[in-house]
Amino acid sequence: MDLRRLSGVPLLLGLSMLPVLALAAGKCDRVIVTGSPDAPPYLWQDPQDPAHLIGANADLLTHVAGELGLKVELLYAGKRAQALEEVRSGRMDMLADTSLTNNQLESLDYIHPPLEENNYLVWTRNDSALAYSEAADLIGHLGAVSEKARLTQAFESVVRKQLTLVSTANLTLAFQKLVLGEVEYVLAPQYAGMAMTQTLSIASDVQASAQPIDKPGLFLAISHNSACNDPWLRGQLAKKMTELPASGLAEAVLQRNLERWKAQLKHPVSTPNQ
Repeated sequence: MDLRRLSGVPLLLGLSMLPVLALAAGKCDRVIVTGSPDAPPYLWQDPQDPAHLIGANADLLTHVAGELGLKVELLYAGKRAQALEEVRSGRMDMLADTSLTNNQLESLDYIHPPLEENNYLVWTRNDSALAYSEAADLIGHLGAVSEKARLTQAFESVVRKQLTLVSTANLTLAFQKLVLGEVEYVLAPQYAGMAMTQTLSIASDVQASAQPIDKPGLFLAISHNSACNDPWLRGQLAKKMTELPASGLAEAVLQRNLERWKAQLKHPVSTPNQ
């Protein structure tokens, strides 16, 4: 019997098991997630538990993770830029509501399609003569937008080159400028705008365009430095993102969180402004 030939068998068997063991080790069972603390109804800091984030994206991700046998924890990591840095560094695993930007591709893997679409509409006073159907219609008119707005890179280019916009600290101030006649229109998300106008009791005084002016997606994105970033997780999340629109779950969760945020605006505890 050739002992030299037999001695290699355990080694070969061990080597053949490495891909399986690597896959098992790479399959994460707990994912630490963060995101913007001021993007309701999609994601915002929980006034009852400030260490955590709540919202439609938090609920959807928790649901998806449960179906995959994963545990997720949505943690507050500071403002949007701070949250991004926590994920870039790998101290946290994933962002739950990030915009798609070219410079972030160097440090993040985006999951397609987006978890939600945050459509931006053109809001005007009911008595306004401004007729909007495309961005060019706004040229020469003064508008307002929250400094926290997240627009697509393509539309930001249009804004810089063609539109005249006043930047406000939050959405509340933008709509106040609109009703006071200081600006002719506001660029605001569909659902956040609905909640804000109702809370300010101006819903009957303003109207929103039927056609979105911008349709930025809110994506899940996993850090290149996360121990949980593996092909299995990315593939499974992409599959779930594809299935969500047809399920109707995303819309139901969004509406529930819209009402949740509106109730919170009427009875605030201590929460960041949109």
